[in-house]
Amino acid sequence: MAPDPDNAAGNFIRDLIADDQQQNTFGGRVHTRFPPEPNGYLHVGHAKAISLNNELAQEFGGDCNLRFDDTNPDTEDMAFVEAAIEDLTWFGYPPSGDPLYASDYFDQLYTWAEGLVEAGLAYVDEQDGDTISAQRGGFGQPGVESPHRDRPVAENLDLLRRMRAGDFADNAMVLRAKIDMQHENMQLRDPIMYRIRHGHHYRTGDEWSIYPTYDWAHGQSDAIEGITHSLCTLEFDSHRPLYDWFLEHLPLPSDQPRQTEFARLELTHTITSKRKLAQLVADGVVDGWDDPRLPTLRALRRRGYPPSALREFTEFIGVARTNSRHEIELLESFVRTELNRTALRRLAVLRPLRLVITNWPTDEAGNPVVEYVDLVNNPEDSDAGTRQVPFSGELYIEHDDFKLDPPPKYYRLTPGREVRLRGAYFVTATDAVTDDAGNVIEVRATYDPDTRGGSSPDGRKVKSTMHWVSAAEAVDATVALYERLFSAEVPGADTGDPFDDLDPNSRELLAAKVEPALAEVPAGDVVQFERLGYFAADRTADGAPLFHRTVGLRDEWANIQKRQNR
Repeated sequence: MAPDPDNAAGNFIRDLIADDQQQNTFGGRVHTRFPPEPNGYLHVGHAKAISLNNELAQEFGGDCNLRFDDTNPDTEDMAFVEAAIEDLTWFGYPPSGDPLYASDYFDQLYTWAEGLVEAGLAYVDEQDGDTISAQRGGFGQPGVESPHRDRPVAENLDLLRRMRAGDFADNAMVLRAKIDMQHENMQLRDPIMYRIRHGHHYRTGDEWSIYPTYDWAHGQSDAIEGITHSLCTLEFDSHRPLYDWFLEHLPLPSDQPRQTEFARLELTHTITSKRKLAQLVADGVVDGWDDPRLPTLRALRRRGYPPSALREFTEFIGVARTNSRHEIELLESFVRTELNRTALRRLAVLRPLRLVITNWPTDEAGNPVVEYVDLVNNPEDSDAGTRQVPFSGELYIEHDDFKLDPPPKYYRLTPGREVRLRGAYFVTATDAVTDDAGNVIEVRATYDPDTRGGSSPDGRKVKSTMHWVSAAEAVDATVALYERLFSAEVPGADTGDPFDDLDPNSRELLAAKVEPALAEVPAGDVVQFERLGYFAADRTADGAPLFHRTVGLRDEWANIQKRQNR
């Protein structure tokens, strides 16, 4: 049961912008931005902000900037910039022009900082970070003013310029805004604007010895770019008064941007903390940033998530003012719906068991004759056509599709039972070969030659249709099956540490047999393995076929909805 688009949640920011348009706020302009920090890879949590900023700008005839807020030389790298541009392009929002960077505005930010010092609104503090943090107090606790707070303007200006020149060691002093150490909003208790870092910046090199904090650079970068609607997630709610305070005390080149906060995207069984994701990679829990178990956009792409499904999902959940966590099964339902329309159907056997048809004809050399059967490529797409698949007297079927001693209501192959082989023939199991431990290693069967195409001329019915692969023509492939990387709906909810909920068995690698058409599927293409689910094509390190399970066929979201509606 696919989600009904008519039941999509609302978007209060769209309503705010529509009101601004009616009132000619910002002269009717709409200019948004997506401002990632280039210190990691984009993840599913960013998807909502990417879609929101770009779609609103497009809807109201405006622009959306891609700006990298690169104010920390210790963690940022051009590789993250390039990866973000690649991910955005895949997601459907390629940059409309060259990306922008907060580092492009370092000169302007510094000039404005000197202006605040000259106005008596900023000062240099030589206390260490721990002391400054302790003096800020807490909620219900008064702050303590720095002994350097009333330093003369000329002295502050001299120290700031010497900080800029590189005269002091890292963390020797900072520049702070002079606001109100007793303010109930902790963000306004003389926040830090600049700190000394002698690290090499990936864009500006060694030109700077001081770097702006995010709070000092963010709003001013918006203003320089002419942003009208600065859309942030809810954790920046308390930062808005500081954002406005800085802007109100500066000679801005255009309108003062307005910050509006919205709920971030959170999914069950998922973490999006960059630090924790980096730890998963560093600890070898996953194979890299594109490991299909991760929520990074490059991992979702490798796993076969269609970008259109991700975009439709973000539109469906809407934009709210309060945080909530969405079931990952809801996202998967959008993926499944899209792939059902577009994915070609193919045959693959994940846990192969040999099936020998004892009455199958052989050629003069005694080898089983090979026939070809026509199978539909996609029943949802009348233009997808059919393909010919080889069929012979020696096949592979799934191990689970045969039982010597079947449980109740087991309708697949068992001695004496007839089943349909998809698009081919009816077969009846006669006996099985077992190893010394009693494990079935081969099934013997007979076929009815009058049932070619999978139907009987006498109208008899069978209760099971099974997939198969012809043994002689089968292609070897590795198939990766995935469970949730985190078993708990909210990782760490019980212990405070999400890594306590890691599933050590979240991936299973299988040596599968697949039909010949799957040998050369381009990497990234998704196909449906009939009866098994949707799988994204990839390659192993040695170039052999590899398939990642994208989602299964079962609609878990529909089951959740049924339970919720009881």
